[in-house]
Amino acid sequence: MAESEKAGMGGIGFRPESRPRVGDLGIPCVPSQLLGFLNSLPKFFLLSRGGAVPRYEHNRTGSILIKSLCLSNGGIFPETHRPRLIQKVLKDGGLLAPIITRLMNFFFFSRGLGAVFGPYTQPSQAEYWDMWAAVRTNDGHLVVDSILQYINQRKKHRERWVGALKATSVPLHLIYGPLDPVNPHPEFLQLYKKVLPASTVSVLDDHISHYPQLEDPTGFLNAYLSFIDSF
Repeated sequence: MAESEKAGMGGIGFRPESRPRVGDLGIPCVPSQLLGFLNSLPKFFLLSRGGAVPRYEHNRTGSILIKSLCLSNGGIFPETHRPRLIQKVLKDGGLLAPIITRLMNFFFFSRGLGAVFGPYTQPSQAEYWDMWAAVRTNDGHLVVDSILQYINQRKKHRERWVGALKATSVPLHLIYGPLDPVNPHPEFLQLYKKVLPASTVSVLDDHISHYPQLEDPTGFLNAYLSFIDSF
């Protein structure tokens, strides 16, 4: 994978000597780095960890058009976003951040991640180890504090980013896991429906939490297919 593509993964996977601060890269650089590859595809879906599944296709000029957008349990609104304690500490990049990232281990990683999964949808030990291996690749855990700058960026750019959702004319949908402690029910869902009344919503089972695409892949897929079949 090229260095530019790794930037789109939040800096995880960079070699230590070439790793930039992810917060300096900014959100807009991510899609621009994908264009070279995506231009070869006539139509495609792009899944974002932030909980977005845009459907794209090319027009006759070669430009990429977003045809629909499906959101999930990403922290869309800073006012209802409840980051975990470790995220609050690391996002501010204080003196503790480099110490904590260096002391991070599998035990604390799996405990912290498990807290945002539902009680009946916990990853297996093998899945935890796979995720931990991905984080540790090329010392990726050392840039976690930089990755978490998206929390500060979300607050800073709230009006512009939420404004884009309010102004869009493409079909918009939300697939929501209601047990999410990061985007809690009912506060998050009430605000979402108030701010984006044109959006449709699918609420999954009560025990589905922050990662609905992993916790209930069948329910997530069915909700998404029903959405794209509706227009």
